[in-house]
Amino acid sequence: MKKLYVLLVFCSLLSCKEKKKESLTAQQIVDKAIVVSGGELFAKSKISFDFRDKHYISEGVGNNGVLKRVFDLEGKKIEDVKSKAKFERYIDGTLEVLHDTVAKKYDNAVNSVHYFVKLPYGLNDPAVNKSLLDEVTLKGIDYYKIKVTFDQNGGGEDFEDTYLYWINKETFKPDYLAYDFHVNEGGVRFRVAYNERYIEGIRFVDYENYQPKDDGTTINNIDTKYESGDLELLSKIVLKNISVVR
Repeated sequence: MKKLYVLLVFCSLLSCKEKKKESLTAQQIVDKAIVVSGGELFAKSKISFDFRDKHYISEGVGNNGVLKRVFDLEGKKIEDVKSKAKFERYIDGTLEVLHDTVAKKYDNAVNSVHYFVKLPYGLNDPAVNKSLLDEVTLKGIDYYKIKVTFDQNGGGEDFEDTYLYWINKETFKPDYLAYDFHVNEGGVRFRVAYNERYIEGIRFVDYENYQPKDDGTTINNIDTKYESGDLELLSKIVLKNISVVR
């Protein structure tokens, strides 16, 4: 009887150990990252911030979301408003008639800024495809390396772009991201998150924005290039005057 008890205890401990070793899927990792960063608070909050010389406002997300960009241009107040149905530009309160290509350009510019600010929340959008590439060590810290691609249907104007996210294995916070792009002769960028702060339960970060020093850098090896100092600082992405209202 005693031997049976010992055997059951051993099997129980072995089972627990095996469970701890179970690997997470890309979806599970992203879900945890979203929760840690604020989760559904993104959908329930009105978020506003300043980026460079423009003021940005978002209310809700997805189909019910409205994204705004407000700034002054040559003494006139410009207000860009993006919703699921349309994009509109107002100049001093009057609706401006825009050519489709111009409207799309402004629409993408507004969406891009809001998208990066809310990461990783948008990584569960229907057009997003996620896969776990590897578990890597960067600057002495262990990360899940997640690849993100987009379906053409619903993936936006830049659906062919590829993103990588390095999600901390302990905190599940995305500390690094990289992306390639194909407009203006294309290229690749690597961003390092810093100045983390939580406002009303939502995580916000600024970024150091790096570009390769040579043509041999691809999105697949850009993390090793960063480790070896083969990237150069291009700019800083700094958010100011952040406000969250629920």
